[in-house]
Amino acid sequence: MQKLLGNKKAIFLFVFPALLLFTVIVIVPIFFSVYYSMLDWDGIAKGTFVGFNNYIRLFQNNTDGFPRTVLNSFILAILSVGIQLPIALTLALILAREVRGEKIFRTIYFIPVIISTVVIGQLWTRIYNPDYGLLNTVLRGIGLESLAGRWLASTEQALGCVFVVIVWQYIGYHMLIMYASAKSISSEIYESALIDGANELTIAMRISIPLMKPIIRVCVIFAVIGSFKSFDLIYVMTGGGPLHATEVPTILMYTSIFAKYRYGYGSAMAIFIIVECLVFTVAIKKLMSKDVME
Repeated sequence: MQKLLGNKKAIFLFVFPALLLFTVIVIVPIFFSVYYSMLDWDGIAKGTFVGFNNYIRLFQNNTDGFPRTVLNSFILAILSVGIQLPIALTLALILAREVRGEKIFRTIYFIPVIISTVVIGQLWTRIYNPDYGLLNTVLRGIGLESLAGRWLASTEQALGCVFVVIVWQYIGYHMLIMYASAKSISSEIYESALIDGANELTIAMRISIPLMKPIIRVCVIFAVIGSFKSFDLIYVMTGGGPLHATEVPTILMYTSIFAKYRYGYGSAMAIFIIVECLVFTVAIKKLMSKDVME
């Protein structure tokens, strides 16, 4: 085994197929997108080179509302880190303490992750329906009809309603990652803390969470990047409406390319999303790495 790992030809032989596939599927399209982003092109006729004009147009004299879509994605990212991850962490810490029915709850929480996003979007669209939806039906049934509303048709409530679905779908994903990290902590550490008189809250705050910080950092990155590139659920539920209230950069990019045939402008949005994800990934890793070392 050691000879195999030390053989550079063998390493290259095993790595090359995956590297080639990654290059063809990811790297090459990115370079093509960079090239297209510098063209004024409708996808059919010959494109005109315009340099960085498409990038400038994203934020300058923009009539498509691209800055608004970026703000919406930032709101989703902040809510994901501030609400979704703390709930997932709490559930993970509780389940990791070997509560009764641990395996059952772990499976139940993870079920929404494996369900098709289109199915989830359709399901929650029915739940939010103002006429026959489950939410309004329950509110009317318990005498809170005044709280019933047109959830996905409200510019003030639509983004929050979509976020609730995102939390419901992905909370089990983050929970399972954190749960695995919590379970990997030696039981002897917990036993020593209990002997010293520490309660469950103290153990979680002083032992579990500090030891789980590398995994928590990964979950933060996943949550932020997931918010920046979210598309399918929002597209199914609202299509970016009402009045662009739930529109995010990926949806505007899609409509710009496939509905308005502005391939150059849409490609500029795609490159912006890629750069945005890379920048925030590096920033989060550096900020939380310092925290871990301290």
